[in-house]
Amino acid sequence: MPVPNPAALDFLLTRRSRPAKTLTGPAPTRAELEPMLTGAARTPDHGKLEPWRFIVIEKSAMARLAETAEKCGQSNGLDPEQIAKGRAQFDQGHLAVAVIEVQKPSEKIPAIEQTYSAGAVCLALLNAALAAGWGANWLSGWPSHDRAFMTQALDLKDNERIAGFIHIATETSAPPDRPRPDLGAITEWVDT
Repeated sequence: MPVPNPAALDFLLTRRSRPAKTLTGPAPTRAELEPMLTGAARTPDHGKLEPWRFIVIEKSAMARLAETAEKCGQSNGLDPEQIAKGRAQFDQGHLAVAVIEVQKPSEKIPAIEQTYSAGAVCLALLNAALAAGWGANWLSGWPSHDRAFMTQALDLKDNERIAGFIHIATETSAPPDRPRPDLGAITEWVDT
């Protein structure tokens, strides 16, 4: 007989990301962040490859990442609006965890499963931060897909890429809920 955890289920049924631009200081301390990282590291990981790692970006590093995003955007010939949007999460950020996908050679575990696991880590960290009472948002944007940014800002290796930036800080206001998927439209039941 299953043993329900109604509080956990209620959290999942009502969870809502907090827009990063609405977050303010303080951000979690290292001691406060470690349980969230520990929870995220419990993500399903076929083959126990740990195809991900964390880079914690503290407030003092945000300006450097914003400048790097601007320079990379200019080098890529992006328009000023795209560049501004790419650097905004760092200009406004108080603390972010870059979840880094680390592709590892494996005859048994396909690369796509490693990618799925890294994405699951992003969601697990987001939910851990929200469950701990912080405001949190999972962002990507063009800098997270730009190889020059990955190399210059975070010194990533060729087998690494950014799965997402999880911004965590104090929420200033709870956003209203947004429309959710129609379960009937996205669910198929197979019984024979």
